[in-house]
Amino acid sequence: MGKKDRILVIDDDKKLNGLLRDYLSPFGFEVLTAVNPEEGLRYLKSHAPDLIILDVMLPDMNGFELCKIIREDQTVPIIMLTARGEVTDRVVGLELGADDYLAKPFEPRELVARIQAVLRRSADNTTPRVRSFGRLRIDAGKRTAFLDDKPLSLTTNEFAALSLLARNAGKVLDRDRILQELRGIDSEAFNRSVDITVSRLRQKLGDDSKTPFFIKTVWGVGYAFISEDLPDDL
Repeated sequence: MGKKDRILVIDDDKKLNGLLRDYLSPFGFEVLTAVNPEEGLRYLKSHAPDLIILDVMLPDMNGFELCKIIREDQTVPIIMLTARGEVTDRVVGLELGADDYLAKPFEPRELVARIQAVLRRSADNTTPRVRSFGRLRIDAGKRTAFLDDKPLSLTTNEFAALSLLARNAGKVLDRDRILQELRGIDSEAFNRSVDITVSRLRQKLGDDSKTPFFIKTVWGVGYAFISEDLPDDL
């Protein structure tokens, strides 16, 4: 039997935590639960979860603030939960680096499907290949990227988008094509999820949208990966 994926649930609703543990365990997940941000951060450091389910409404610190703290040095996939379900909240979550978003109340089976989809993207076993694009190096096998030989801290969706654009270097990809790579994010946030992800990528790459070195905006269509040193393939 293979290693179980470890899920960390950070939610102050103890009853929901217990229900999620009981429901997710038969699907092969090891489930840890925390009822406040401090406990969640402690478990994150001590148990190295494969995915975090993070509630927006938490005591002392809301889920958005906690997501921001986690993203300072962690790329672990995050699915955010909210009782409000507003599109604005979903966009904020995406801007902070969440990989998916689900509004309460939700069907447990839908949560399972979203967990599985995010984990598949995170653990995509692409044939190991390393290609360099000027100052940028992408390791498709290890799902890592380096800029000026320094590792980039990319979320699952950010790496997926970067890898897709780089594999199609020189080609213009429309938002629908990129969304296929970022599937799982709630449809009401779709229209902005690509732009948010590319914006975060550019910030981490030090790229300027007006005079880009890596990612060019093709207005009204989508984006294209450009570089002075294009490889034969990726």
